[in-house]
Amino acid sequence: MTRRFPVAVPLALAVLAVVVVAAAFAPWLVPGATAQDLMTGISGPGPGHPLGTDDLGRDVLSLLVAGARTAVPGAFAVAAGSMLVGNLLGLAAGYFGGWADTLVMRWADLMFSLPALLVAIVVAGVLGGGYGLAVAVLVVLFSPTDTRVVRGAVLEQRHRPYVEAALLKNLSSWRIMTRHIWPNIAPVSLASAFLNFAYALVSLSSLSFLGLGVPAGSPDWGRTLADNRTQLLANPWAVIAPGLAVIVTAAALNLVGDWLHERFERRAR
Repeated sequence: MTRRFPVAVPLALAVLAVVVVAAAFAPWLVPGATAQDLMTGISGPGPGHPLGTDDLGRDVLSLLVAGARTAVPGAFAVAAGSMLVGNLLGLAAGYFGGWADTLVMRWADLMFSLPALLVAIVVAGVLGGGYGLAVAVLVVLFSPTDTRVVRGAVLEQRHRPYVEAALLKNLSSWRIMTRHIWPNIAPVSLASAFLNFAYALVSLSSLSFLGLGVPAGSPDWGRTLADNRTQLLANPWAVIAPGLAVIVTAAALNLVGDWLHERFERRAR
């Protein structure tokens, strides 16, 4: 990938760096992001407002920067949580096999048979929505992907000489899995986490767009897109900018995740 598109990965990393900086320093970069100016109302790009304002007179660029503060941490929490659950279950299934493998894999098959976003919409709608609830539901629904990836990697490592040597030393199963096997499969798990990060970002933005994520009026890419969708003709950037933020960030995460996966596969071979 990097040989055919030498600029793609550095560009994706640059995009992610900008998004992370915006998420980390939004309160200092745009301290009055949600400040309303009803006298100004909605307007197109101009001096002081590079992307214009929405119908409440809020600066669209400030909302975009501040929106990273809810979009990124939630997606990161989903990716990290599913990675943790998937690593624990995948290690157990691949190492012990037998009933443990059967139980974990049938649970993963059940989760894979469910449409993740639709289930998240139903659960959030029934229980009243909320950002924390949406994150928790997506962790459960995304973890089977990591479970399968880790299980497959463990099965490939299970009969390597270093594992047999550890068994001859009477080391505990937990130590063999965490101190010996896991470091060798961590790169594959990390690559999968980047892909889950992208899926989680899109899913959380979709839930916020439907009103099941962050509260109304909060600076969030999905929520901003929903609030301004009726203002497309008055100020197109109020709709285009948050949509592009989700698309470009998710594409950058997918690109980096694919690049890491291919790189680790070549190194393993």
